[in-house]
Amino acid sequence: FPLAEAHDPDSGRNSLQSYELSSDEHFSLAVQAGPGGDQRPELVLAKALDREEAAFHELVLRASDGGDPARTGTARIRVIVVDVNDNAPVFSQAEYTVRVPEDVPVGSVLVTVTATDADEGLYGQVKYSIQKITEKATQIFQLDDDTGAITLLRSLDFEDGNSYELDVQAHDGGGLFDTTEVVVTVTDVNDNVPEISMRSALREIPEDAPSGTVVALLQVRDKDSGANGAVRCSLDGDVPFRLEKSFDDYYRVVTARELDREQVSEYNVTVRAADGGWPALQSSAVLALRVLDVNDNAPVFAEERYSARVAENNAAGALVLTVRATDADWGQNARVRYRLAEDADAGTNGRVSYSFSNVHGTISALFTVDSESGEVRTAGPLDFEEKSKYIFGLEAKDGGGLVSHCKVQIDITDENDNAPEI
Repeated sequence: FPLAEAHDPDSGRNSLQSYELSSDEHFSLAVQAGPGGDQRPELVLAKALDREEAAFHELVLRASDGGDPARTGTARIRVIVVDVNDNAPVFSQAEYTVRVPEDVPVGSVLVTVTATDADEGLYGQVKYSIQKITEKATQIFQLDDDTGAITLLRSLDFEDGNSYELDVQAHDGGGLFDTTEVVVTVTDVNDNVPEISMRSALREIPEDAPSGTVVALLQVRDKDSGANGAVRCSLDGDVPFRLEKSFDDYYRVVTARELDREQVSEYNVTVRAADGGWPALQSSAVLALRVLDVNDNAPVFAEERYSARVAENNAAGALVLTVRATDADWGQNARVRYRLAEDADAGTNGRVSYSFSNVHGTISALFTVDSESGEVRTAGPLDFEEKSKYIFGLEAKDGGGLVSHCKVQIDITDENDNAPEI
């Protein structure tokens, strides 16, 4: 593919000398010599293109002269890959199987076959058609040629036919196609599924609710009689709830153990009801329950003991260190605020040895802690000769009043701020 030539009004080595193409595995550059010795760049296709992999390619052509320093000029090349019909439709399944009861309503969608085509435009538009079907089945099933949905035209009868096979073809606008088999099996079962009715249900429950708390009352009924109307209920999955028979066809869902919002904050409890028919019909209902937070977690400091070194005579407001505490609760219960503890300890087990007045009379005059960020800063001048080490406690309190403590040790380093005295 010929490319535009570059022009350089200079002469000799200062004129155009060479072309260079940016790296791309699909294209290379060829330079042909013209009748007058001029260089004519050409774009060469080095590897087959695939529009489904890359619809366009961006290249840069660079022309360089031979001057010192060399000068260059560039041009952007955008190669748009035009689609060809090189992809046939592909069904999502080689075979579709569906089991339907004989009393499925007329007009129901039994199954939807789906085929995709990687091409675009007309080549990517898929239409469906039935290629192989018995005369009897043509009166029972209908295929939507646009959506692939197979619907029921008339009622099924297990005694009249219990299995049907249809070959469905998907073809694109270019004549390529794929074929799948649809197998419809009719089951002879009881006519009514159990019905689950939520009579009352909680939407929210505190995490400290005692075991046995009722969260929902439901009624399960089956219009059939005998074994086909005998319903068994159960809860899906490992959830902290259980079903209890209340009376007649009423059940209640109760908590089976204590909840923990920090472990699971929401539950979608699926109640499943199955009758005694063969095969059994079943239905389900979902109880959505949100667990409300209780302030059962105190803040936890990232470290039990923080330490820092600060030079004496440091300016007030200098950042010394930052403490951080996290709280597993939610909302206001998880909002942590910091302050100097009423007591501080220089001992080994963190027990208090400084009094509240001592802290706020000495420590608070020298250090401050930001209640939101936990930043500890200097509040006043520090003097190594007066005191070289400070140990005090910090308190983290959440919005529910739970508290934790950490210990802070600040070592003051000496500066040469005193002259010798004779």
